Order: sequence, then C-alpha cells, then structure tokens
Amino acid sequence: MGACGFDSRPRHSSLLLALAILAAIFWIPAPWNYVAVVVAALWEVAEVGLFVAYSKRRRATTGAEALPGATGVVVEACRPLGQIRLDGELWRAHCDEGADPGETVVVESLGPKLTLLVRRA
Repeated sequence: MGACGFDSRPRHSSLLLALAILAAIFWIPAPWNYVAVVVAALWEVAEVGLFVAYSKRRRATTGAEALPGATGVVVEACRPLGQIRLDGELWRAHCDEGADPGETVVVESLGPKLTLLVRRA
C-alpha cells in the first residue's frame, strides 16, 4: 500500500488492456488493427460515460431525509413512548395510537431529541 491507503502498483485490468492493444496492433492485419484499437477506445469512453451518468441519476438519501416512510418493528411497547428497531438500530419512538412489541410501524418524521414519530402500518 502507498500513501493514504492507495495501491501504487498497476492493476491487472490495466495490464490486460495494454496487452490487448499490443495484440491488436501486432497480430491483426494492417488497416484493421487501428480500427480495432479505435473502436475499443470509443467503447471504453462510452462505457465510462454511461457509468458516470448512471451514478449521478439521483442523490443518495441518508440521515434524517431517509427516515420518513421507513418501516420498523416495535421492541418496547410504544404507549406513547417506546423503542423500535429500524435497519438493525434501536430508536426511541413516539406513537399516538400505541403499538405493541412485534408490530410493524412506519416512520412519519424525526421529532425532538432524535425521537421518531411513528404510526402503525
């Protein structure tokens, strides 16, 4: 490993790409070897462009923005305060309707003091 945890050695894919270009230049007959290299390069550029466009299609939802609409399971009876398990985490929850352990609840919003406001599903 190099500085900041990055590996400074060339990866196998880079080596394979270099070998494929050399093979195309030296083993494919004359005008077709250049055509093969250009087509492969255009294909790589298009593939990278598609990956970038795909990754930017929507923003990642994390934190408080991701909580509304999520479902959890009541661990400690919510009458009106209790605890729910949401994505493997225990959260303090407030349910006006009341919910018993094992019931499924839906998060409405994030209330004061990191208390989830929930309703029965």
